[in-house]
Amino acid sequence: MSLRVLEIVFFLYFASHIPITVFIDLQALLPARVYPQQLQDVLRWYAAEFKDPMVLDPPHWFKSFIFCELLVQLPFFPIAAYAFLKGGCRWIRTPAIVYSAHVATTLIPILAHILLFPFPLEPHPGPQTLRERWVLVSIYAPYLLVPVLLLLTMIRSRTYSGTTTTTTTTASKKKRK
Repeated sequence: MSLRVLEIVFFLYFASHIPITVFIDLQALLPARVYPQQLQDVLRWYAAEFKDPMVLDPPHWFKSFIFCELLVQLPFFPIAAYAFLKGGCRWIRTPAIVYSAHVATTLIPILAHILLFPFPLEPHPGPQTLRERWVLVSIYAPYLLVPVLLLLTMIRSRTYSGTTTTTTTTASKKKRK
């Protein structure tokens, strides 16, 4: 996959994450009165349709991840979206590595919880069957896969890793001496 295609994927990921965080994810932290009824209804529909009780009655550990999303990730989203839309912005490398490592780390317990926790049927039913669990995993999985892809891109890409032809030329000159 070409680097420019990856940058567009990363741009779309970060740009789309802004409204998802503000209008959906933060409902787990902020008082209900902050959100219009239509957005509350969207969250309830999602929770019922995909059997995701964590968004309606989040465990404390899940709330801590949403809190990090508010304080650390949300300010980063527009910066990252800009950098990847523009393309080739080497200054985004370190923040992108920190972001991707953080998000990938938080997704592991979320996915484990979805796959292994014995969800109750009341008050908000969680996934009961293996199929329901995998459907919910598939909703959360892009938030693991894209950050891992971002991490690999930042580490391996010559554009972002700082490996340039100048460095290669300097190394070649040293070998000749």
